[in-house]
Amino acid sequence: MNVQLAFCRRRLPVWLIPMVWTLALGLWGLSRQHSVWRDEAATWQVAQRTADEIWHMLGQVDVVHGLYYLLMHGLFEFFGPSTTTLRLPSVLAMAVAAACVTVIGRRLAGTWAGLGGGLAFGLLPAVQFYLQEGRPYALVAAGAAISTLLLVTVLAGRGGAMCWAVYGGTVLVCGLLNWLSLLILPAHLATLAWAGAVRRLWMCWAATSATAVACVLPLILFSRGQSDQVSWIPPLTLHMMIGPAVLLAIGGLGALLDRPQAGRLSVAVVGLPLLAVPQVVLIGISLVQPLYLDRYILFSMLGLALLIGAGLGAAIRSAAPRFPRASAWILPVVVAVAVVALVPQSLAKRSPDSRVDDVLAVAADVRRLKDSGAAVLFIPAARRDTELVSPDAFTGLRDIALMEGPEESGTLKGVEAAPARIRAAILAQDRILLVTDATTVAKPVSAERDRTKASALKEFFTVVSDEQVRGRRVTVYQRLGPGQRAAH
Repeated sequence: MNVQLAFCRRRLPVWLIPMVWTLALGLWGLSRQHSVWRDEAATWQVAQRTADEIWHMLGQVDVVHGLYYLLMHGLFEFFGPSTTTLRLPSVLAMAVAAACVTVIGRRLAGTWAGLGGGLAFGLLPAVQFYLQEGRPYALVAAGAAISTLLLVTVLAGRGGAMCWAVYGGTVLVCGLLNWLSLLILPAHLATLAWAGAVRRLWMCWAATSATAVACVLPLILFSRGQSDQVSWIPPLTLHMMIGPAVLLAIGGLGALLDRPQAGRLSVAVVGLPLLAVPQVVLIGISLVQPLYLDRYILFSMLGLALLIGAGLGAAIRSAAPRFPRASAWILPVVVAVAVVALVPQSLAKRSPDSRVDDVLAVAADVRRLKDSGAAVLFIPAARRDTELVSPDAFTGLRDIALMEGPEESGTLKGVEAAPARIRAAILAQDRILLVTDATTVAKPVSAERDRTKASALKEFFTVVSDEQVRGRRVTVYQRLGPGQRAAH
């Protein structure tokens, strides 16, 4: 075993193996059969606006993702809009995170622990889901991994002022990508306390962290004025706590195998706070205002991967004295078994059905069913994302409810006319396409404008075609004559 590891160290950096492994998992089925769901559609349509239009929009909505939108705008400008451009940054970010997990685990618990943690990270179900997501959460996870590696470096006495500067800059960028990523700071605080850090390190960490938080604070305060965007998040329930409880139990087992000691840096001292603290703090926040979504603390999976790696490393070290040759096969066998066991889930996460809807699939139905000169409506207005992502499919259709477009209004979905004007516009049409949610995912109509649309269509029109695909629905309505309306 020692000969094999020595050969591996001479020929290939250990961190490169999990990086390539995670990259391969990310590239596998990257387009998800050319599907894009509603969250990614927001990235897609905003990224194609000009920088000035994006800046205008951030003053009204989605300021928390402003830096990410500007980054994706640059990528779309350079590479063009595609599912690859949309998702590849997340794949690369997760690969970087896997490499950082490997380096941390190797430094603290040996090569097998690092390699096991890095490989395990790419296989975690939550990581596989957001590995191919055109949203900022994977980038935040990469930043959290880098900042944790830097913290481990300075705690081991290997870094100085430059490390702290990069640490602070990384935390700042993560905070600008999603300010809930600042929950990594209390996790690092717990690591400093558990490791018995000296006063100098405490002061450096406090100054660096405070500076990063101060720079993100204006974004936090401004985004509070856009809190309606998260008003849909449900309150915490016991059922929602099952997942975090299982994760913490697995992490606790890994920590026990690592046998952490107070005042000594170990995988458990780094990984357990990274897994547990963000979960616990966000749960506490959600008791005041519902905010608990696993993607907001996706970076806590770094801690879980580290602890899994530590457990594997401990098992290999225990087996090595008695079974020196067989022990070298423990990690490959465990990884192979995990891959086989997770194949159904991995395939499911790369399917269009893994998301609530598919914006591009319904656009194909619109292109097939539309008649030039006909009108189009969206219920709710957010379903206009189909048109914004695939404008060619709607060529020849008139959006009769729209008063001001998304770019001009600085919004994601545009500004619609008053209900009375929408009703009058509907009654002036002979044929209307309605784009809405499929019955399996549709929610009750609540907005007055949407109720007006639905009631006018029901009273004055009849359905001549109805198609549902991947969470979206296109219904074609034909105007009834006066006699037919009375019968209807």
